[in-house]
Amino acid sequence: MPDTGRARVRNDNKLSHIDKKNSDMHHHGAIEVKQLNELMGSTLFIKASAINVETYESDRIIDLPGQPSSPSVSHFSGYITVNENHGRTLFYWLFEAQSEPSKKPLLLWLNGANLLFVESPVGVGFFYTNTSSDFTILEDNFVVAIFVDKLLQSAEDTYNFLVNWLQRFPQFKSREFFISGESYGGHYIPQLAELIFDRNKDRNKYPSINLKGFIVGNPETGDYYDYKGVLEYAWSHAVISDQQYDKAKQLCDFKQFDWPNECNKAMNEVFLDYSEIDIFNIYAPACRLNSTSSIADHSNSNNPESSTKERNDYRLRMRIFGGYDPCYSNYAEEYFSRKDVQSFFM
Repeated sequence: MPDTGRARVRNDNKLSHIDKKNSDMHHHGAIEVKQLNELMGSTLFIKASAINVETYESDRIIDLPGQPSSPSVSHFSGYITVNENHGRTLFYWLFEAQSEPSKKPLLLWLNGANLLFVESPVGVGFFYTNTSSDFTILEDNFVVAIFVDKLLQSAEDTYNFLVNWLQRFPQFKSREFFISGESYGGHYIPQLAELIFDRNKDRNKYPSINLKGFIVGNPETGDYYDYKGVLEYAWSHAVISDQQYDKAKQLCDFKQFDWPNECNKAMNEVFLDYSEIDIFNIYAPACRLNSTSSIADHSNSNNPESSTKERNDYRLRMRIFGGYDPCYSNYAEEYFSRKDVQSFFM
């Protein structure tokens, strides 16, 4: 990452890791379950002696482009190592509470307190790793990595992140801690909470995390209820026609993970109708700006001859995100892609 003259305190060692990530990471083939065991065979958390000696002040963001000269909020960002052997890290962004932050609890992704965003699982956002095979956890075997017992890499990584992040921000160690998220957090948030709860029982082996609870909004729980709900909601709000609803209801058994070709075709018609509106504000105009993540880009999934893996990958990508402004993600993507902005975070 080139130096753009940011005001924030820099750590050259951190920047050298970021430079290296761009050359080290590329796509590999499918990962086997035994490989996941190897990935998770490393130390469960990094000892304090191995943690970067920089204090949290080196992560403070002072002069972010576009930020008011006297912002009302204090925020920090940076990387925390979660697997030393692989050189794997997670990216975080912390916002302190605007009033009495020293008295407020710490929350992952929940407004109203000291707010800590963590980009998870491995493979998203500003994350980096020095081990290319780490990407196959997400890209080639996402469902296996999430659901297979004892192979919960996302929970392991986030746990390691928390242990090491609390070393960098020791003032939060005694605070009440809550975990929060939405959508696919319906899986990995309870898994993380269970992992913390179990390891808190062994104070001799693991550091204590003052976990008080978790909350998940609009959680994804399983394909049967999620896709059945999508179909029912679309029909009841006139997003799709009676004919489309009857056809999909007749052809699809959502209890099956691998949908038959005819069900795929019927549900892709439903998804394509959804792609023309803002699913979180269905009566508002849709964003018509070009987007690198447009659902319409995947219209070739209508092909009944496409492989089961392609259909399932399409369904995983089909999780529709949104907000009040239908184009907000376009603006955010453009802003965070700016090199001068990225230099303040990393």
